[in-house]
Amino acid sequence: MSSTPRRRGGARGAGARGAGARGAGTPAWRVLIIVQNLPVPLDRRVWLECQALRRRGYAVSVICPRGPGEPNRQVIDGVALYKYRPAPEARGFLGFAWEFGYSWVRTAALSLVVRREQGFDVIQACNPPDTYWLLGRLWRLRGVPFVFDHHDLNPELFLSKFGTPRSAAQRLQYRGLRWLERRTFATAARVISTNESYRRVAVERGHRDPRHVVVVRSGPDTSVMRPVVPRDDHTDGQHLLVYLGIMGPQDDVHVVLEVMDELVHRRGRTDVRAALLGFGDSLAELRTLCTELGLDDAVEFTGRVALDRIADYLSAASVGLGPDRKTPLNDLSTMNKTMEYMAYALPFVSFDLVETRVSGGDCGLYVTSGDIGAFADAVERLLDDPDLRVGMALAARERAVTSMDWRPQAAAYVGVYDELARIDTSAREAAPAGTAANDPQGRAYVDVDDPAALAAFVRGKGS
Repeated sequence: MSSTPRRRGGARGAGARGAGARGAGTPAWRVLIIVQNLPVPLDRRVWLECQALRRRGYAVSVICPRGPGEPNRQVIDGVALYKYRPAPEARGFLGFAWEFGYSWVRTAALSLVVRREQGFDVIQACNPPDTYWLLGRLWRLRGVPFVFDHHDLNPELFLSKFGTPRSAAQRLQYRGLRWLERRTFATAARVISTNESYRRVAVERGHRDPRHVVVVRSGPDTSVMRPVVPRDDHTDGQHLLVYLGIMGPQDDVHVVLEVMDELVHRRGRTDVRAALLGFGDSLAELRTLCTELGLDDAVEFTGRVALDRIADYLSAASVGLGPDRKTPLNDLSTMNKTMEYMAYALPFVSFDLVETRVSGGDCGLYVTSGDIGAFADAVERLLDDPDLRVGMALAARERAVTSMDWRPQAAAYVGVYDELARIDTSAREAAPAGTAANDPQGRAYVDVDDPAALAAFVRGKGS
């Protein structure tokens, strides 16, 4: 089938809802976004996309799993959220097959509800998994184009977990993932890639026209993600190391505990503690490992954490940690936490990964994958050299603002829909930069536009 969007004249078809339906230059399309990996707005990238579309005038609905304590229906900032109870935690091939099938059916059923209650003219599906191409094809019969927001390389994820397929079952599973990926690329009217490595996969492995593949990085909104004067002291006069992100088997968060074990028990440092912000399938195992290593007094697990507390921790921290080891997936993936560290003027230590270097540049220290001693050396180098730490912190904030900020990414993202909907892009307005003195909780922002003030703030950490 052709991957170009069809236009029909029906009441809900794209052709009936042209740019002039609400006035010249004003979008008229309604966008449905499908997410299975995380609830929304917890999925920061998807929520930023929703906000960008809303600012441009698009109506937005989202289908996603329900988080703990969340209702089935919500409207937040004008975005209609339709949520379903997530499948039980998957284990093994049959468990994942059940999870994917269950989530697909629940999503397909909710798409009928959204169509009836909100309407939609285009569907965006975010992977993993690569299963919603079939739903996209079904709705394409009604003139609804399908946009693929490419978050993860699932074949590379398989290789990272299991290595080169050896058994017949593994080869079958790997070929199945490649087939699903090909179907997704073939179905999409447009592909949104999170970085140039993913774009290359779409063009070379997915055989997509380069003109129909757009890079939209998951950059931080630096007008909001700015260091604040923390309201809580998370450091107790010590240097705080922080990890922010999901805690799954492929995220290698155990590396943080191994580094802390090296620093505290083998090198005798009493001036350092760590905070692990996030949740995931490995959280319980990580807590157990922390106790086994005798680190309960030096390591804090926050679990799921609100944005204001994230700001507290990242503002108080001295060093951000990127424990992801070099694997086929991690090497080509953009780590959101790296850019979020940078937005908060936080230098980082990471294993040496291709796309992490693209994001981080010279704002962090990179060490050989899996070398715990070298990782600990790099952390100590930043802690013990305030001038280096301050220099990298200022460079990190500058790079986040000038190279990684979400606002130009948002323009590229919305441009995909403007092109599909044939909207006049000359009517776009630039989002104003954030100049507020305080955050929504009333905490004072650090003056990031004053290098001396920002340097003094960074230098004072750990004292």
